[in-house]
Amino acid sequence: MSRPGRDDAPDRLYTLTGGRSRSGPDTPFDLVTLVVAECDPVVGMQSEHAAILRMCERPTAVVEIAAELNLPVSITRILLSDLLSAGRVSARHPHTTVPSGLPDPDILEQVLVGLRNL
Repeated sequence: MSRPGRDDAPDRLYTLTGGRSRSGPDTPFDLVTLVVAECDPVVGMQSEHAAILRMCERPTAVVEIAAELNLPVSITRILLSDLLSAGRVSARHPHTTVPSGLPDPDILEQVLVGLRNL
């Protein structure tokens, strides 16, 4: 079984990114960053950019985009950086439900009671 992007011709990946091997150091994209399209694809746009915009009509994680495009995450991050700098997408990290990062003890107690009642 081949791994996504690993068996692609290196020159294809080089061409997709314009020769870049990394996105900028200040790019906000990690695996769980949610990306949302801010516009529709336009004629003449790179096909991968257009595919990302169609895919991101709703918030979509970077890792999901990479899997759908069958590209390595590093290449996907470069493509997303291009779209972000052009203002075609926005990016944000998923919200945590509780600011402290810990679940509410009352909810945990209710879950425990519910499990005991099963």
